[in-house]
Amino acid sequence: MNIKLAGGAALGLATMLVLSSCGSGGGGGESQRSSDGQVTLMMVAADYGDGPGKPNSGETFWKGVTDEFTKANPNIKVDVRVINWNDIDKQVATMVQNGQVPDILQTGDYSGFVKDGLLYKVDEVLSPNVSGDMLQKFADFGKVDGTAYGIPFVSSARALFYNKDLFTKAGVAEPPKTWDELKAAAEKLKAAGVTQPFGLPLGQEEAQAESFLWMMGNGGGYKDASGKWTINSPQNVETFTYLKGLVDAGLTSPNPGTKDRKTVWEDFGAGKVGMVNGGPMSIPIFDAAGLKNYGVVPIPGKAGPLDTTLGVMDWIMAFNKNGHAAEIKKFFDFFYTGSAAQKISDTYKLLPVTNGGIEKLSGDEKLKPFLDALPNASFYPFQDPKWATLNPAIKQTIGGAVKDDPAKVLGELQKTAEAAG
Repeated sequence: MNIKLAGGAALGLATMLVLSSCGSGGGGGESQRSSDGQVTLMMVAADYGDGPGKPNSGETFWKGVTDEFTKANPNIKVDVRVINWNDIDKQVATMVQNGQVPDILQTGDYSGFVKDGLLYKVDEVLSPNVSGDMLQKFADFGKVDGTAYGIPFVSSARALFYNKDLFTKAGVAEPPKTWDELKAAAEKLKAAGVTQPFGLPLGQEEAQAESFLWMMGNGGGYKDASGKWTINSPQNVETFTYLKGLVDAGLTSPNPGTKDRKTVWEDFGAGKVGMVNGGPMSIPIFDAAGLKNYGVVPIPGKAGPLDTTLGVMDWIMAFNKNGHAAEIKKFFDFFYTGSAAQKISDTYKLLPVTNGGIEKLSGDEKLKPFLDALPNASFYPFQDPKWATLNPAIKQTIGGAVKDDPAKVLGELQKTAEAAG
């Protein structure tokens, strides 16, 4: 799902950055209690990259949070290790397998840990006044069988960005509302010399999100209303057949299956891309590139604009192995009631997950289309533990559906979904 802004090179486990001033303190990856009663919590967090003009802003952000927290709670220190989004799921799985379980994890999914009994319930590590301020629709997706385990961390929604100058150059009067209009606009953009009429990131960073947006435009999705997996449904096969046609006609980013969204967004910011699906977190990339003259509209579907959008959440969760529920609760309450949650939204143009945070952003015109879209958002099937297995498989292979036979590629993913433990 994920909101994530990939940044920098992948960080290996041995080179993960320890941001707290207290040193590693984690006993090879586990939190510990010192002889004087001081507790060191280990937290693993995903790398959101750098905000514009803010090199290493992820490291700076977390160091500021942990330093401020420890000043207020001198008996609790937090070591935060930041891992690139492309690597975090694999590395955390290895850590857990090796018994190096963190106290806190911030990433894109939680459900796989629930089935293994590894997580605290939310009410064990978050005060009622904090959980009560969460956006209810988002918080409900943190539940498995009616019990909340995942805490929404930041959120986002999606829309279509289009370059107004390139549209004028190509003679495209209005942004597209349907797939036919999108193809016609892309053809005009190509004829006008635009090398990437539509930016199509189906690489491993977030192929599951781009795919879902297109599936929804044809009445499809990963599951149907009854909860049955429908990855290779006729609607989804038709969707990828349409996309394959765009790719074959040279109307998209070349080799979409190898393109990550950050690269495509950077190309849009540089004026090389006519249209691209994006979220509020792509705005800092466009700002950094100096692109100003762009529009934001609902994403086109086969017959008309989507009446929903992809609601994206990243999650924070607490592991129960080390028995530090009280200390974790203090950290979580500090994070959500202080300035930290607001700061991460400000830095990356991500959306808060609390009613109070949304209210503070209500006057930001750039974020308004996304704030307006959140109430009717659609979500990944987070609550199904199979998603933890299926999501990586989608990232790795679904890009092949616009290069090879769509029905075959989607069929293999359907088999993976049905066989996942």
